Order: sequence, then structure tokens, then C-alpha cells
Amino acid sequence: MSDAIIRDARFEDAERLVEIYSYYVENTAITFEYETPSLSGFQSRMEHTMEKYPYIVIENDGKVEGYAYAGPFAGGRAAYDWSCELTVYLDHEAQKCGYGRKIYTALEEKLKRMGIQNLYACIACTNAEDEYLSNNSAEFHAHLGFKEVGRFRKCGYKFGRWYDMIWMEKIIGEHEEKPIAFPLKKLYNIKDRKII
Repeated sequence: MSDAIIRDARFEDAERLVEIYSYYVENTAITFEYETPSLSGFQSRMEHTMEKYPYIVIENDGKVEGYAYAGPFAGGRAAYDWSCELTVYLDHEAQKCGYGRKIYTALEEKLKRMGIQNLYACIACTNAEDEYLSNNSAEFHAHLGFKEVGRFRKCGYKFGRWYDMIWMEKIIGEHEEKPIAFPLKKLYNIKDRKII
């Protein structure tokens, strides 16, 4: 863990990221997707995200162990420019190593520099943990300062079972009366993946 580094994602990382994500699609209800996206489809998702938001990976000894990114909140209406939704996935064999906290902290710092005020996470959860879903993700977010702000009951159906979904929120900004107006895409340079 001490040698793990955070860096901006590159399109050539996509094959490894699909490998990480496919485990969750095929074996868990953590994502409600039924099928793993194709490599080109995943790269298209990355490109779309990186037009406005950070997309980062955590790497240890040359191997990508996880990734995290931000995206628009609630459909991306202009009034939500100061809020975003976060996503993180770690290699299922690299959990409990501190990678999640490290990559989420790095993502939060980037977003704060962009002027983001509110962070949101949309998380699958259950009242009865099973082989497809535990509540570890909600507990992880709670440890990082997120609070549950909404619950949708039995809204996701996967592996023949119904699962809940919760929204969790973390406030990282001051919410001034007149926030600085800015187009996010000008603050995040897709060419070199850096905050300007």
C-alpha cells in the first residue's frame, strides 16, 4: 500500500478497468448493470466523463488496483454544476488495503479545487445481506463523512432479488451566496487530464 500511487486515468487503462468492473457486474449487485460493457463502450464512457470531470486510478507496483471518477449529479442541469456523483471500484482481491480511502481522498481534493460543493454516492444496499450484496459500500462512505439522505426501496432487481438504493451526501464547500460561475469543462483539461 505504501508504494501505491494515484494518477489520472488513460484510455489504455480501459482494458484493466473493464476487468475490474466485470467482476462486480457478473458476481454482485453492487452495480445494477447486467452485462459488462465492451472495451470500446467503456472507453466512450471514460471519454465522456473526462470532458468535465476527473477520472483517476490507483496503481501499485505497475498494476492498476482500482479507479474512481466523478460525474454529473441528477442529470447535469446547470443548477447542479457545484454538485457531482462519485464512483469507485477496486479489484475485488485488493480490498481492505486502504486503496479506497486513498483514491477517494485524492478525487475529493481534485473536485474541491474545481469548486465542487456537494458530493453524492448512489449505493446499492439491502436489509438482508447475501452472497451478492453487503452494506460495505455504505459503511465505507460513512467512514469518509458521507450521510444517508435518501432511500429507494426495492428499486433494483438482479439475480432474482430486489435491492434498495440509497443516496449518500458529503458537503465539502462553503455554499457562498453567489458562487463563482464557471464551466467545469474549462477547469479540467481532457488533453492532459489535469486541473488547470
